[in-house]
Amino acid sequence: MFKLLRPAFVLLVSLTVITGLIYPLAMTGLAGALFPKQAQGSLIVRDGKVIGSELIGQSFTSDRYFRGRLSATTGTDPSDPSKTVPQPYNAANSMGSNLGPTNKALIDRVKGDVEKLRAENPSTPVPLDLVTTTASGLDPDISPAAAYFQVPRVAKARNLPEADVKQLVDRHIESRLFGLIGEPHINVLALNLDLDRVAAR
Repeated sequence: MFKLLRPAFVLLVSLTVITGLIYPLAMTGLAGALFPKQAQGSLIVRDGKVIGSELIGQSFTSDRYFRGRLSATTGTDPSDPSKTVPQPYNAANSMGSNLGPTNKALIDRVKGDVEKLRAENPSTPVPLDLVTTTASGLDPDISPAAAYFQVPRVAKARNLPEADVKQLVDRHIESRLFGLIGEPHINVLALNLDLDRVAAR
């Protein structure tokens, strides 16, 4: 019996040490050496203060800023810990809404959002990514179409020429990875920070 248990125990301990300790430490060290910024969360620092991450979206509600994709993440209700409340871009609780395409609550919410956006810019079709959430609820990027759609609102709120704001959007378009993977996109936080810089001139 002991002859059978000993190899199994040795294998269990060996694999636990290799896969649970050595491998994670090696990958963490390698990531920190090769990609130090990304390994630390791709944080954006201004005046010595962390204001966000390139990898996690933020909620922008002012007309003076470009808005990102909607977030369905939730968090604990401060007044009742047994319940949850919406907390957009809550990185501790990455999730989608889990509402199916025929769910009435989802349909009503999307219809309402589309109506509001059409009122904001009636001459342009509403981009899909402005009324839908991602699976993670943390997406920091929007499509170029979603950014262009918001140009008139942002330009008006900032008292800037639309052409200047559009040029700013043009400068922030990131291409497909290796020209093949993904879609062109714009990091909303980076765009808004650049917008603040331009508007402060």
